[in-house]
Amino acid sequence: MTDISPNPSSESDRLDPAIWKISSVAVLGSFLAQLDATVVNVSLSTLAVELHSSLAAIQWVTSGYLLALTLMLPLNGWLVDRIGAKAVYLWCFSVFTLSSALCAFSWSADSLIGFRVLQGMSGGLLAPMAQMMMARHAGKHMVRVMGYAAVPILFAPILGPVIAGAILQYASWRWLFLINLPVGVLAILLAVLFLPKDHDELKPRDLDLVGLALLSPGLVLFLYGADHLGDRAGLGTLIVSVVLLATFFSISAKKGDSALIDLRLFKGKVFSASVVTQFMANGIMFAGQMLIPIYLIRACGLSPSAAGWLLAPLGLGMLCCFPLLGTLTKRFGIRRVSAGGALLAFAGTLPFLYLTSHGLILGVLVFALFIRGMGLSAVGMPSIASAYASVKPQELPMATTALNIIQRLGGPTLTTLCATFLGWRLAPAHIHDAALGPFTAAFLLLCVLHALLFAAAMRLPLLLPKAAELQASEVANVLENISE
Repeated sequence: MTDISPNPSSESDRLDPAIWKISSVAVLGSFLAQLDATVVNVSLSTLAVELHSSLAAIQWVTSGYLLALTLMLPLNGWLVDRIGAKAVYLWCFSVFTLSSALCAFSWSADSLIGFRVLQGMSGGLLAPMAQMMMARHAGKHMVRVMGYAAVPILFAPILGPVIAGAILQYASWRWLFLINLPVGVLAILLAVLFLPKDHDELKPRDLDLVGLALLSPGLVLFLYGADHLGDRAGLGTLIVSVVLLATFFSISAKKGDSALIDLRLFKGKVFSASVVTQFMANGIMFAGQMLIPIYLIRACGLSPSAAGWLLAPLGLGMLCCFPLLGTLTKRFGIRRVSAGGALLAFAGTLPFLYLTSHGLILGVLVFALFIRGMGLSAVGMPSIASAYASVKPQELPMATTALNIIQRLGGPTLTTLCATFLGWRLAPAHIHDAALGPFTAAFLLLCVLHALLFAAAMRLPLLLPKAAELQASEVANVLENISE
């Protein structure tokens, strides 16, 4: 008896080498998409000059990419069910690599924007596909695997400005896109070699064209309207998007699993709690990344480059925490790690109330950003793991689509909320009469959002569902033998 009990545990704690092969392919896709976005973001001024365009027009190189990316998200589940995860990933990476070459040979701002839209349509599926492939094969080790896999992805926002600066100083802007080609070719080769065939898991279903016609434009209009809320056109766009999304939810609720997104997934308490946590965490992260640089530049008088360097502790905090998530989750559980991360991020945001009212203290700023980065990184992976573990393996494509859509909506929604509130407090009518300064009030609002994130994380399960403790292949075999 004494020799039997340790063996299953030790065997189950060993990671199949195939998981790391699959994860390496998934990480390359996410890394390249993140790197590409960062490189382009810091190069807009140069692109405007080189292509004889205004900054307002050339920013659609980024905005068009993000909108196209959002437009494709609802198709993720249907495509995986139709042709398989490996085929979707190969097609996406091939088109992404080809469109990168087309971007490099653009002859005008309009052509570059058009090719970036094509790049966004293919790149939009790389991140959710990466999550889904790791979720399918990592089993109970998903937090551990995704924690390690996220580390190289986190280097992309750090490397992006450095690479862009070197290219723009020593070479043509076209190399901003040509650097994608060798990485893309390598990723395609590794995908062919390492990704398992999944033809046996196909369950082709008809495409919900009505749902697609409602959801994709609804999401794009929502993101556009949220980003232009101060304009009359932006407000009108936002209203139209709400009508489209409400109609989509009404129709999809009646269609069940034949809908573009099966809304019955949200009846599960674990999945719905995980989705809300991801929405809040993603929104708070982007809202903070908007507020903190504005505060440093506008209120503290720092240059944009100095503000950029001072934000580095945020990324370092994330980098330090991610590799520990698997061990922490195994020891303390999903809820405690995620809720603890939410509290830590809240603690890292509170010092900004003091800084905005008493003046900038570099030591306090650096420590607060590092703590905030650690906290935010601890929220995400456990909540994603709980979402995937709460659904059946055959529901993973649909769950991936739903989770990524709502997660991405969190960024523009809470960023717009905080930006609108800060703009209102900065207005001459309020700036002199208010008891709190504009930035102090804005960070107080951010702290309130952090409290809501903690409340959402407390609804997560303490441990993963029992089925998630099995390897992914075992889960499939068990569920096939269980009658509905």
